[in-house]
Amino acid sequence: MPTLVNQEAHGDEAGALLGFLEAQRGAIRRTLHGVSDADAVRSPSASELSLAGVLKHVAEVERTWVEDARGVPRSVRRDETNWHLSHRLEEGESVAGVLAVWEEIAAGTERFIRSLPDLDETFMLPEAPWFPREPRSMRFLLLTLIQEMARHAGHADVIRETLDGKTAFELIDEVAAAGA
Repeated sequence: MPTLVNQEAHGDEAGALLGFLEAQRGAIRRTLHGVSDADAVRSPSASELSLAGVLKHVAEVERTWVEDARGVPRSVRRDETNWHLSHRLEEGESVAGVLAVWEEIAAGTERFIRSLPDLDETFMLPEAPWFPREPRSMRFLLLTLIQEMARHAGHADVIRETLDGKTAFELIDEVAAAGA
């Protein structure tokens, strides 16, 4: 799991941005290293967030942003009645299961971005009071996903450190030693 991104190693702008996105995904995944599902659903800090909740949320966010950019219907619809479900595991869900789904979502994101002739192609954001009504580029999509993952990687770091005192750098070493 990369922590610093060698921009040149990714070949082009899309590859570099995908590399930065993967680095932030890796930061979130690392916070789950060695954590039981029971601990992953705990909310040990002032926030209601748990590691499992952060994981499920970022997976859903990535999926819906890419679905919007692709112009396909959202596979998960959230509103005020079910928004809370995007931040917690439901019956039958597990950390391992959500990680596997997120891996598929990430692969789909990469396939989609790599299928584009360039990052200047545009899409419309869904109608919402907080979204502008002018087209956004695929570059904007990737930068938004990087921003979202980075924000929640920070949340996950705080939650993990509150759970057992492990910091991001300790987890980097543990994951490297485990070969994960």
